[in-house]
Amino acid sequence: MSSPTASVGRPRSGARRLPSGSARDEILDAAAELFAGRGYAATSTRMIAEMVGVRQASLYYHFKTKEQILAELLESTVRPSVDYASALSDQGLEPSDALRALVRYDVGVLLGARWNVGILYALPEIATEPFTRFRAERERLRLAYRRLAGGDVPGDLVLGLVESVIGMRRDLSSLPPHEQLQDAVAAAALRLTTA
Repeated sequence: MSSPTASVGRPRSGARRLPSGSARDEILDAAAELFAGRGYAATSTRMIAEMVGVRQASLYYHFKTKEQILAELLESTVRPSVDYASALSDQGLEPSDALRALVRYDVGVLLGARWNVGILYALPEIATEPFTRFRAERERLRLAYRRLAGGDVPGDLVLGLVESVIGMRRDLSSLPPHEQLQDAVAAAALRLTTA
């Protein structure tokens, strides 16, 4: 007879990817690595499960589809910045100070993620229904930039500038220290709004 604390289910086939993370976190981490490295279309749920060391059926316990995994990963790239922009609006800062803070924070989110998931923003699949919430979150972020930058065009330019770090992260073998890049992008964003 097994003890009440005995683990249930099949043991993993390898070491844990994220020792302090949940199984769901490990699936997201493996998917992010594969999607960013191999591409979304070239990654199967079987590959994700194998990378985590679980059966494919175990993966489906946490996520019904590969699209659901990607949607959650993409939302995680914009949700923190949307929340931060919302908190900034309650602080009564000058728009330029709030814009500088948001740009620094947003660039930090994009650079600080373990895997460069932002490179998947341009996938054609993103226009489909499973990604509605991601598109809505990203639009909220765009509107925050437009409000702080003083208009649609400057706001969209600033968002594009911020997201350029995604390409830098993909294309450059090494980046300047994150803080230096955050400061440079924030300074460039402010110049865009005063041009």
